[in-house]
Amino acid sequence: MTKILYLPFDEVDSLELIPVLNEHAVRSHLVAHPPFDETNIVPWIESKLECDRLPGCRVRVIVMDGAPVGWCGIQPDGDEFELAVVIRQQSWGIGPSVFRVLRAWAREFGHEEVVIHLLETRPEYRFLTRMATKVSQSSLLGRAFTSYRIPISSPASGV
Repeated sequence: MTKILYLPFDEVDSLELIPVLNEHAVRSHLVAHPPFDETNIVPWIESKLECDRLPGCRVRVIVMDGAPVGWCGIQPDGDEFELAVVIRQQSWGIGPSVFRVLRAWAREFGHEEVVIHLLETRPEYRFLTRMATKVSQSSLLGRAFTSYRIPISSPASGV
């Protein structure tokens, strides 16, 4: 089985992230923004490093077989915390593993609940709906999102 690493953004070559972040299949599930290049990737990475330093937050590059395949993290979302997962298409199968790691981090930080916002391009995820205390629709930057409120509890409860 392939080992998945979660590395701080400053431990990964930013140029290796550009093709991952610019992949069409990835961008189709994100709010529209200009493609990344050698210039605009720098402030974006700096913003992720700043977020990583905030209490209750952790943002990492996902690395498999020595190459970045995406990023994930716990980020602020108003007065709450959001789980974010962005993975290149060829690695979408690792999503459940990444989700379990994010939930473990949230538990480590003592979060009682986190939010996951999925763009309208994503299908409904029944496992998230079953797990969620609330599922709602919202709009941001002219796009529709489904938001799942996910409880974080002790490892013994299995949630």
